[in-house]
Amino acid sequence: KGIKGSHQAVAETIENNVRQKIIKDHLLDPAFFEEMSTLLNEIIKERKANAVSYEEYLKKIADIASKVQSGKSGSLPDEIKTPAQRALYNNLGQNVEKTIAMDTAVKYARQDSWRGNDPKEKLIKGAIYDILNDVDEVERIFAIIKQQREY
Repeated sequence: KGIKGSHQAVAETIENNVRQKIIKDHLLDPAFFEEMSTLLNEIIKERKANAVSYEEYLKKIADIASKVQSGKSGSLPDEIKTPAQRALYNNLGQNVEKTIAMDTAVKYARQDSWRGNDPKEKLIKGAIYDILNDVDEVERIFAIIKQQREY
């Protein structure tokens, strides 16, 4: 009851909820959630500086909350069909060919119960390395792949 009477309290509650979702899902798609975090920070700055009306603020925060909830913003190429592909696409410089190659390679290299099994994980990392040719990038992308349920 007390929160509803204060625009500032409502705004801060919404912001905190969106921030929690961003933090919780960050590892699923770091590039996307980093972008959403930056947008949220901008909206918060605008609100605190009274640069937008409360109604405009609510529209902006609703838009970002919707994007965070769905895990995507805007349209994607037709080739990108699954959440895992979307995460790879966002974190591989929005390169469709590399994304599809990576998705295919991981699906081909993975074995049952591969998470936490070093030899099985190394097979996947090897497939990733064949595409990226960069050990640091392999580790970064592998961490994202490990978070995807469809693999």
